[in-house]
Amino acid sequence: MPHCWLRLFIFQWPRPPTADRCKRCRGDTVWVVINHVKPDKREQFERFVYEIFWPASSKLDEKAQRAFKHTRVLNPVAPEEDGTYTYVFLMDPLISGEEYWIDGLLKKMYPTKQAEEYYKLFLDALAREGETYRTLQSKYWGGAYR
Repeated sequence: MPHCWLRLFIFQWPRPPTADRCKRCRGDTVWVVINHVKPDKREQFERFVYEIFWPASSKLDEKAQRAFKHTRVLNPVAPEEDGTYTYVFLMDPLISGEEYWIDGLLKKMYPTKQAEEYYKLFLDALAREGETYRTLQSKYWGGAYR
């Protein structure tokens, strides 16, 4: 009997990663968005992200909410040499076919006029155009070979 249990264990472990189990699966597309925020607009930017934008994601459909659940926001710990603050958004993994652009999402969350006002608030906080990087998850993460 123990022999059968061992055979069952071997066939069930390790299980291949699935979308629900693994946020970092080899070959997944990861999108990195970098925003440079004016020093005097940090509070405005964070208020926009954490009090206006992120909470309103609950108004979106289930697929769009899933995209938010796979998005991380990294806050700066210190200013850059030019005085700006760099905020990094990681969409990990990027869900194919889903909306990620802030202006488009705001239009789904709020009436048009309010969405436009909020988007201006967001843009006003930016020191310059941000950068975007589309990357693929390698076979290495978390100290392991996957």
